[in-house]
Amino acid sequence: MRTTRGRFRLRSAALAAALGAGLLLAPLPTQQAVAASTLTNTGFEADGTGTATPSGWSTYSAAGQNAASFTEAGGRSGGHRLSHWSSSAYKVETYQYLSGLADGTYTLSAWVRSGGGQNAAYLALRNCGSAEQRTDLPVTSSSWIRVVTSVKVVGGGCTVSINSDANAGNWLNVDDLAFTAGSTGLSVKGVDLSALKKNEDFGAAYKNASGTAGDPVALLKGAGANYGRLKVWVNPADGYNTKAQVLATAKRIKAQGMKLLVDFHYSDIWADPGAQTKPAAWAGHSYAQLKTDVYNHTYDVLNALKAQGTTADMVQIGNEINTGMLWPEGSTSNWTQLAGLLKSGVSAAKAVSSSTQIALHLANGGDNALYRTWFDNATAQGVSYDVIALSFYGYWHGALSSLQANLDDVSARYGKKVMVAETAYPFRLDSKDAHENIIDLPSELVSGYPASSAGQSAWLRDVMNVVEAVPGGRGLGVVYWEPAWTAVTGNGWDPTDPSSGNAWENQALFDYDSRLLPAANWFAHR
Repeated sequence: MRTTRGRFRLRSAALAAALGAGLLLAPLPTQQAVAASTLTNTGFEADGTGTATPSGWSTYSAAGQNAASFTEAGGRSGGHRLSHWSSSAYKVETYQYLSGLADGTYTLSAWVRSGGGQNAAYLALRNCGSAEQRTDLPVTSSSWIRVVTSVKVVGGGCTVSINSDANAGNWLNVDDLAFTAGSTGLSVKGVDLSALKKNEDFGAAYKNASGTAGDPVALLKGAGANYGRLKVWVNPADGYNTKAQVLATAKRIKAQGMKLLVDFHYSDIWADPGAQTKPAAWAGHSYAQLKTDVYNHTYDVLNALKAQGTTADMVQIGNEINTGMLWPEGSTSNWTQLAGLLKSGVSAAKAVSSSTQIALHLANGGDNALYRTWFDNATAQGVSYDVIALSFYGYWHGALSSLQANLDDVSARYGKKVMVAETAYPFRLDSKDAHENIIDLPSELVSGYPASSAGQSAWLRDVMNVVEAVPGGRGLGVVYWEPAWTAVTGNGWDPTDPSSGNAWENQALFDYDSRLLPAANWFAHR
């Protein structure tokens, strides 16, 4: 990943306040709809347009604003939907109480839209005999997005709740709910720490949210991260992101009880869709020799990790390889040769550890046509892998609804787990150093997500929500790209230029005072 500017291309409070504050609205009134063990009128079709209390549902507002909840035409699949809206500020809840449930874990799914701007807008499962569970609604004004949340039911009852604490004119839509047995969650809540070793060597320090100095790996683990991702270059100009540095940082990651994802670029510098430059040491090699190079390099790094007791849990064979790798021999214009290179990497990884998961990683995570074409070719060529990994940056790669459609499709089409291996979002637009940031203009932001601590938190939260909602439990999780790459003189984006600046510090998870930002706490959510 490299900057979009210049010659090259780089790439609130703890949880949202509502999560820690208890119930958003006043306690439910004693008068409720007749309870059943099955969610009813899930598409809000029973009563038509303009019904404040749809059949099977109850509406409550402590301020008597029940009219802010109503059904109207324009359902996702049927003719109607539930909406929350008012021309003045409002708080309202639409809920349905279920009873007679067998104890166990249940999942609520719903299709939602929201214009954003609310103090809080979320689905909740409460009064279920265990801790309340919530999922916030993403900002998606035109396209429907499916979200999920799960809860452990103890005692046979549970309330399904749709909540708004909104400003004048804020709105949400909900439709096609389902309440079924099963659980959700994410097994990968990762952080890419590739720049950390160099950053610290050039003087970077890190603090917790209160300003106390700490080890950044431990701080991120304490916030809920459970995976560390490290890129590997072959012989970079600055001597970083080589096997030696990967080994050192891998020890720190594993010492925190985190898992390890190793990202092979097969280059001396950034590899991405626009550049897959062969390492200088391999430049004159034949295709047959390149296959051997890939095998030997992959095996060497991974075997050294295994030897020091930090075996890789997952390995990317190539980085953002939309257009192939090791150009020109491994370009997608010659899929037979690209497949041969991929197979060499896969074979080396499995030879070191048969349990290591293999990920194939593309950028442009909202582009379903790209993914179908690419993975159809990989399948036809017999390339073996376990995980489809995507980069998804909303300011480049489209809407969250496009990400969801692609994740849903490719996970089902290829029967694979899927994960967002790279995402990030700015918490401010100005730069701490003299180098222009990669995202530094309001026009570059995703609508509904300001360049603020709250906006950054909401972005990570909502990407995680989309991945969690992939059907069949095939959504593995999300990795935040370079959360510890703060602005430190000497650690710029260009390894060939020690004076180059950092274009990324406004998207890190540590602020300009080196304090851990609230967005990091979303790693702890399910």
